[in-house]
Amino acid sequence: MDWEYIDLHAKQWVKEAGERIRSSFNKTLTIEFKSNPNDLVTDIDKEIEQFFIRKIRAAFPTHKIMGEEGFGDELTNLDGIVWLIDPIDGTMNFVHQQRNFAISLAVYENGIGKIGIIYDVAHDELYHAIKGKGAYMNDILLPPLVEKPLSESIIALNATWLMENRRIDHNLMIPIVRKARGTRSYGTATLEMVFVATSRIDAYISMRLSPWDIAAGTVIVEELGGIVTNLRGEKLNFLTQDSLFVSVPGLHETIMTDYLKEGKW
Repeated sequence: MDWEYIDLHAKQWVKEAGERIRSSFNKTLTIEFKSNPNDLVTDIDKEIEQFFIRKIRAAFPTHKIMGEEGFGDELTNLDGIVWLIDPIDGTMNFVHQQRNFAISLAVYENGIGKIGIIYDVAHDELYHAIKGKGAYMNDILLPPLVEKPLSESIIALNATWLMENRRIDHNLMIPIVRKARGTRSYGTATLEMVFVATSRIDAYISMRLSPWDIAAGTVIVEELGGIVTNLRGEKLNFLTQDSLFVSVPGLHETIMTDYLKEGKW
C-alpha cells in the first residue's frame, strides 16, 4: 500500500477543511445537542465530515469510513482499510472559544494504525505521522519522547470526570494529582494527545472516549515511543468507547504499577 500517497491526499483535505472551518468563525452556527446539553454538534461538524467522506469515496472507493457524526459506514470490524474521522474534536471549545479544537483523521489497516493526522485549526499546526516514518508538526520532525518521573510531570485530565464519573476510582486518581508537578485540562482529546507527543504535557488520562477521538493521536504518540492504553493497561479497542491513558515511556509503567493497577476501570 502506498501510504505516502494516501497521506498526501489526507493532509490536503485536512488543510482545506481547516479553511472551511476558519471561514465559519464570523457566521451564526446551528447548534444541537446529542447525548446531553454539553454534548454539542454544529452544522459545521456535519458539513466537514460529509466533505471528507465525499473525498475519500471518490479517491479510495474500497476504503471504509467511521465518522463521529454518523455519515460513514456501519462497522463491526476493522478489516481492510478504515478511515476514522472526527471533523471537529472539541466542539464546545469551537463554539465558545474558536480555539482549542482540532480535526482528527486516521487511517488503519486491519486494526493497525498507519496514518495519523491532527490539525490545530486556530494555530495552523498540522501534526502527522506515517507508521515507521516519524512524526511531524508541520515540516518539523518531532524528537522521540523521553522518560520523566511523576514528580516532574504535568498530567492532563478532565476535572468533571474526576469529580462526577462513577467509574473513576478517586482514591487511586487523587494521589497521582498530588504527586505530579501540575495538572491541565484542555477539553480536546486529540490535542491533549499531541501535547504528549510534543512534551507540552507528559500524560493524559480520560474516561469514555470514542475511536475517532483517539485513533490519529495513537499513531502519532506511538511513533515517538509513547505508550497508549486504557486505564487497565490494555491495548485500545477502536470499535468501542474506552478509557484512555497516554504517557511518555517510563511514566506510564510507574503510574500503572504504583497507582492504577488496583482500580476498577
